[in-house]
Amino acid sequence: MELTIFILRLAIYILTFPLYLLNFLGLWSWICKKWFPYFLVRFTVIYNEQMASKKRELFSNLQEFAGPSGKLSLLEVGCGTGANFKFYPPGCRVTCIDPNPNFEKFLIKSIAENRHLQFEHFVVAAGENMHQVADGSVDVVVCTLVLCSVKNQERILREVCRVLRPGGAFYFMEHVAAERSTWNYFWQQVLDPAWHLLFDGCNLTRESWKALERASFSKLKLQHIQAPLSWELVRPHIYGYAVK
Repeated sequence: MELTIFILRLAIYILTFPLYLLNFLGLWSWICKKWFPYFLVRFTVIYNEQMASKKRELFSNLQEFAGPSGKLSLLEVGCGTGANFKFYPPGCRVTCIDPNPNFEKFLIKSIAENRHLQFEHFVVAAGENMHQVADGSVDVVVCTLVLCSVKNQERILREVCRVLRPGGAFYFMEHVAAERSTWNYFWQQVLDPAWHLLFDGCNLTRESWKALERASFSKLKLQHIQAPLSWELVRPHIYGYAVK
């Protein structure tokens, strides 16, 4: 099986050689950072349509974690185009972090379409180093379709725990590796290197639930599902929340 995966990966490498060449020359990262937001604008519309019920279920109890003022302070890590904004409760104070500055103009559009929120600011930073956010300063951290592409899951989860106030919550929804005995997992392994290059560092075979289980949360509510998505490769999902 490993030999078959190697041969198929080699064939895909040959077909996508121009992308690897651009990457070798240091050009692909710049190109990807520019075009990826445009792809994500279209993808998130479809994703939100197909996952709307799951997102509503996931975020249904956000307000329970509001601080003494009654206003929810929320930090979204890897905010992208602001696809989650419409699921947040009215009056929620939102701060966004993303390492790609090219998302900002799309965020501005999403903010204009979601007047029920109080937008604080947009910070250009990686989730593994959110030094701009003070310790224990937010009620909730949200992270959707992000753990698949971060460089260090353990570090980002440590940062999440740092910025959350005691009793605050971390909400997540992530595509993950399929069960190892399935054909889906086989094709995830075959396509993972090219997928990682094409989709700005995204990984198909990450078992992100393991990092969440190892993190220092006092409570973890996590579900595995087969998401109702068109792309079978990313149907395996986890979602839920963890309490600091």
